[in-house]
Amino acid sequence: MTLDALRAFGANTAEGMGRCLNNESFYLKMVAMTLADRNFDALKTAMDARDMSGAFAAAHSLKGTTGNVALTPIYEPICALTELLRGKDAPAEGGDALLEQIMAARERALRL
Repeated sequence: MTLDALRAFGANTAEGMGRCLNNESFYLKMVAMTLADRNFDALKTAMDARDMSGAFAAAHSLKGTTGNVALTPIYEPICALTELLRGKDAPAEGGDALLEQIMAARERALRL
């Protein structure tokens, strides 16, 4: 994974690097840790089980981590999903499509 590959993916590397004191190796390590976050699996599991509370908790956590490293193609649909799930007891319209978008973007990032 490189800064150029992340830029091509759509990440705002300038913003992410700024949060990591412009330390490239630290930033890339944080991106790798974010992509390995177990909350991606927890989100999918909760959404599949229609556990909206669990899905919200996982999405909210991922919103913070993906935002911190500025993984925009993942962060934006995570933000939308988090808001859809906020305070919901039943599946939110459009949630499954956002989940697919999130997981597809993560897979693309993992291949960088």
